[in-house]
Amino acid sequence: MERDSRRIRLLDILRGFAVLGTLGTNIWILAHLGDLNYIFSFNHNAWWTSIQDFVRNLVLFLVNGKLLGLLTIMFGVGLEMKYQQALRKGTAWPGVYIWTSIILMVEGFIHFMLVLEYDILMSYGVTAIIAAFIIKGGDPIMRRVMKIVGGLHGGIMLLLLVLGIYIGLTGANISLGNMNETILLYRDGSWFQQVQERFTNFVMLRLEVIFVIPMNIFLFLLGIRLMRSGTFAPDENGRQKRKKLLHIGLYLGIPLNLLIFVPGGYFDLPVRYLFAPILSLGYIALIAKLVEANQKLWLWGRLELVGQMSLSCYVLQNVIATVIFYGWGFGLGGKVDSVTIVFIWLAISYFQVIFASLWLKRFKYGPMESARRFTSNLLSK
Repeated sequence: MERDSRRIRLLDILRGFAVLGTLGTNIWILAHLGDLNYIFSFNHNAWWTSIQDFVRNLVLFLVNGKLLGLLTIMFGVGLEMKYQQALRKGTAWPGVYIWTSIILMVEGFIHFMLVLEYDILMSYGVTAIIAAFIIKGGDPIMRRVMKIVGGLHGGIMLLLLVLGIYIGLTGANISLGNMNETILLYRDGSWFQQVQERFTNFVMLRLEVIFVIPMNIFLFLLGIRLMRSGTFAPDENGRQKRKKLLHIGLYLGIPLNLLIFVPGGYFDLPVRYLFAPILSLGYIALIAKLVEANQKLWLWGRLELVGQMSLSCYVLQNVIATVIFYGWGFGLGGKVDSVTIVFIWLAISYFQVIFASLWLKRFKYGPMESARRFTSNLLSK
C-alpha cells in the first residue's frame, strides 16, 4: 500500500517508540495483577539485593513516565499538524477536530471498560479539546497557559518532593496499602467481574486522568511549540534545537530520574510526574540523532510503521498483555519474575512490529485509525 508522502518520518518513529515503551510501564502492573506497588518502590526498598528487583527498577528508570511523556508531546505535535492543515484549507477551527477528540474519549472509555483501567486515551481526548481552543489564541496565550498549568503542576509535585524528603528524614514509611483484593480480582475473577469493578469504581479509577490534565496540557502545548520552532526539521536549525534537548535530557533528566533508585519511594511521584518528561525531551533528541546516523536501519522502518498505527498498537498490546497475565486468560500474573516480564514485553513489541508491517502492506491505515477517520467524516457531514 502506498504511504502518505506528507508524513514526517521522525515523528512516526518517535510515536512507535513511545507506544511500545508505554507497555514497558503497564506490563509490571499487569504482570503483578493490578498491584501498583510494582511500578513504585514504596514496598520494595532493597533493589540492590535482588537481580529481579534491580531489573524492574532499571526498566522503570528508563520508561516509567518517560515514554508516556513522549507520547503526550507527540499528541501535541499531531494537534499542531491538524491546526496547520485547517489553516491551509481555510476550514473552521477547532471544527471537526472537536469530533475527533470526542471520538478519542469514547475509544478511551471503551478501552478502559473492556481492557485496562489505566487507559490514557480519555485524558488525551479531554486535553485535546482544551488545547484546541488554547492554540487558537496564538503564541502569547499558549505561553501564558504553559506558565499557569506548568506552575500549578510543578508546584504540587515540588510539594510532594519536599514532603517525601521530610518523610524520609523522619524514618516514616510510604505505602499504597494492601492490594490483595485487586490481585484476587485479576487472578480469580472473570472478565465480566473485572468490567463490573471498573464500572462501579469509575471515578476512583479515573483520578489519575484528572490529576495529570495540567501536565498533559503543558506537554501538548510543548509539542506544538517544538513543532513550530522546527525542532523536528531535518535541517541545521532542527539539529541545533535537538542538541539542546539532548543536553537537557543528559545533564538534567538523567540525574533527576535516578532518584527512583532512592530506597523508600520518597521520590517516586515527582520522578514519574515531573522529572520523567525532562528525560522524554532527551529521548527525542537521541532517537533523532541515531536516525540521522543510520537512516536505513531495520528498526527505524519498523518503528515508523508502528507509529503510523499507534492507536491500534496501543490497544492491541494491552489486549495481548491482559490475555497473558489475567486469570481468565493464560493466568501468568504473579507467576513470572522480572527477567521473564521483560522478555514478554519485548515479545509483544516484536509481534506488534510484525503485525503493523503486514497490516500496512495491505491497508493504508490501522484498523482503529480507519474506524476513527470513518466516524469523524460521518459526524462532520
